[in-house]
Amino acid sequence: MAATTTAIALTLSSFTLRSTIPSKSFFFPKPSKPISLRRTFGPLSLTPQAKSSDIDTSFFDDVNPEEDIVFDPPTPPEGFTPPPSFDEGPEETEDEIAAAYEELYGPAYSGVSVLGNDVYVMDSKVKKSSAFGKVKKEKVRDGFEERVVQVRRVTKVVKGGKQLHFRAIVVVGDKQGQVGVGVGKAKEVIGAVQKSAVNARRNIITIPMTKYLTFPHRSEGDYGAAKVMLRPAAPGTGVIAGGAVRIVLEMAGVENALGKQLGSKNALNNARATVVAVQKMKQFREVAQERGIPMEELWK
Repeated sequence: MAATTTAIALTLSSFTLRSTIPSKSFFFPKPSKPISLRRTFGPLSLTPQAKSSDIDTSFFDDVNPEEDIVFDPPTPPEGFTPPPSFDEGPEETEDEIAAAYEELYGPAYSGVSVLGNDVYVMDSKVKKSSAFGKVKKEKVRDGFEERVVQVRRVTKVVKGGKQLHFRAIVVVGDKQGQVGVGVGKAKEVIGAVQKSAVNARRNIITIPMTKYLTFPHRSEGDYGAAKVMLRPAAPGTGVIAGGAVRIVLEMAGVENALGKQLGSKNALNNARATVVAVQKMKQFREVAQERGIPMEELWK
C-alpha cells in the first residue's frame, strides 16, 4: 500500500512540473526566416519626372530668335502722374549726406559728429589705429580744450593680490564760459585720461561772467571736506588762485578773479567745490527778473 502511494505521488509531481514550467522554446521561438536589420531605400525625388512628350513647345514655333522684339508698353490710365526721376530735384549737401550716414551707421570714421552724438560712447563705430599692440582713439574736435589736473595710482585688493589702476582728473572747457570736471579709471594712463575727458564733457556747466571776464558777485562752495571761496576782481588782476581752482577758472575763460582753498587739499574735491560755487552765481538780469524790478534799481 505504501509503495503504491509513493508511486502515485511521484507521478503527480512530475506531471505538475512539466505542466507549470514552460519550455525554452516558448520564450525564444525559432524564426522561420533570417531577420535582416538593414533596410534599403530607393532614390527619392521631390519633383515629378516630366517626359519629353509632356512638354508643350508650340508657343515657340512661330518665334524667330534672331528677330528684334519691339517693346510696346501698355497705355497709362487717365490722370496718371509719372514719378520724378532719381536725378531730378535739388542736390543734397555734404552736411545732409553726413547726417544721413550718421543716423544709419553712427559717427563717421573721422571722429566728427554731425548730429552732436558722443563719439567715444560708440566705441565699435570709431576709427581706431593700433600702434605696438595698443589701441589709440582719435581726439574729438568739438572746441573744448583738455587739461589734466592729476593722475594717481590706485590699487584694489582682491583675493589674488592687488590690482593696479590709474585715476585721472581732467578739466575741459572752451574758454567762453563753459567748463566741466571729469574723473576716470583705467589700467593705463591714456585710457584713464580719455575716460575722464568723456566724463567731463557730460558734466558741462556755464559760468556767469561780466564784460570784464570776472564773476558778477562773491560765492562760496563746498564739496566733501573741501571749501572754495571765489571773489570778483578788477580788470588786469588776473586769476589769483592755486591748484585745481586755477585750472577750472582758466579753462572756463575767467581772466580776473580771486580764489582760495579752505579745508581739504584734495584736487578732485576742490575742483568740484569750484563748480558748486560757480553754480550758485547769477547774472544781474536774472536777479532783477526774480525780484520783478528793472536792472537799474539793483544798485539803489
